[in-house]
Amino acid sequence: MEWVETTGKTVEEAKEAALDRLGVDEQDAEFEVIEEPRSGLFGRTRGVGRVRARVVPRAPRSKPERRKRSRSDKGGRGGGEDRSGTGSASSGEDRTKSSAARAEKSARQASTSAEERSQGKGDSGRGGSSGRGPSSKSGSGVRPAPPDKEREVMDTAEQCDVVTTFLDGLGRAFGLEVTANAQIEDDVLRASIDGSEVGLFIGPGMATLDAIQEITRNVLQRHAEGREYAKVVVDVAGVRQMRRDRLAAFVTDAARQVLDDDVEVVFEVMSSPDRKVVHDTVAEIDGVASSSIGESPRRRVVLSAAG
Repeated sequence: MEWVETTGKTVEEAKEAALDRLGVDEQDAEFEVIEEPRSGLFGRTRGVGRVRARVVPRAPRSKPERRKRSRSDKGGRGGGEDRSGTGSASSGEDRTKSSAARAEKSARQASTSAEERSQGKGDSGRGGSSGRGPSSKSGSGVRPAPPDKEREVMDTAEQCDVVTTFLDGLGRAFGLEVTANAQIEDDVLRASIDGSEVGLFIGPGMATLDAIQEITRNVLQRHAEGREYAKVVVDVAGVRQMRRDRLAAFVTDAARQVLDDDVEVVFEVMSSPDRKVVHDTVAEIDGVASSSIGESPRRRVVLSAAG
């Protein structure tokens, strides 16, 4: 499968775009991060996220049979026949005879080689008359796929220490006394910042908090040095959970309107995490379905009566 290259406002959006082009789930794709956007502390972003992706090969590519055919067909092409019309009649006849002799010899060699190969395949675990010993190839001529090498997983305590150290240092850079905590649950590293005046880290529409979360993820990625690490979620004084609860309550009221008035409800543009809250909430309500419309980053969620 050929590689595709996509861009997005963030690396995650670039990956989503790549998955749309490939038409596969994330676990069936392989990514290479080419460029990461540089995020400021106040929601400003420089550059874009750029990734290369392809479908993970499930089996090794078959060895082309063209080489075998070319080797066995060299003698049967009769190159002398095309050249027989040049020069004198006697020399043309000599060349024709010589070419015929070479063709016959090549045909015998090709036949012998084919017979030896067929005998070698029939000898299970032996090298046959070729004397090459046991073959590492299967009967189909395809080398078995090597086992996938799993990447080392970064220690959970090390991940939490990297994140809390960075967030504590960020608070000191702002001249604030903050306390950062982190723990990993279900492959998600949840970090929280508490202290005085931490509202400065939230920003309009949580833009500053989202920027801090992305920077924290980049810091952890650099320290991982190729190892696997958890997904990073940064919260300030529990604001994300409060927003989630309020959004879930709002979605419940909208779903009730869909059922009572038989109408569609279209929400404003939402981020991917907020859309997930909507979908998860609607999934627990009978008779209502949710779907996303529009292109990222201006995607919306629509509630409608379930078919």
